[in-house]
Amino acid sequence: MSVLHKYTVIAPVSLSIALFVTSCNENKVSQCQRLIRVVNAGTSLIDNNKGTQVITSIQLSKDLEFVTKSIKELNLTDPKLKQFQSGFVNIFQNLSQAIAKAGRALGATKTAEASESGREKIQKARTEIDSALTTATNLGKQSDTLVNQMNKYCSQPE
Repeated sequence: MSVLHKYTVIAPVSLSIALFVTSCNENKVSQCQRLIRVVNAGTSLIDNNKGTQVITSIQLSKDLEFVTKSIKELNLTDPKLKQFQSGFVNIFQNLSQAIAKAGRALGATKTAEASESGREKIQKARTEIDSALTTATNLGKQSDTLVNQMNKYCSQPE
């Protein structure tokens, strides 16, 4: 076994053990901080990619899937924070799907021909994009509400 391969195996195992040990000793404040950090990363992705083109939209959708997975894997123990965690998983998952749908629809408009069927394709895509934007707007409002509730909870003394 090469030295490089040995360290490649040891590093993830060590990191996993360290995360497990620290998660056992965490209090509400540190759990809040971890959840807030991941949610903020997802929100920043969205803010930085507003109004972007098809390829960027598809990549944003994939990035939000990763954020969703990261939120799921936080191993929170506080029951209230678990509720917030579940809410954010739902929001980012649905947002990822809406952005992917809008990106695919936008991509379809770029390949539409100048014909009756092409115009129908564009109209269908426009409807899908509008639907995705409505969904994203509603999810944004849900996220804002959840963030406010979480901030209120996290600022309360233990």
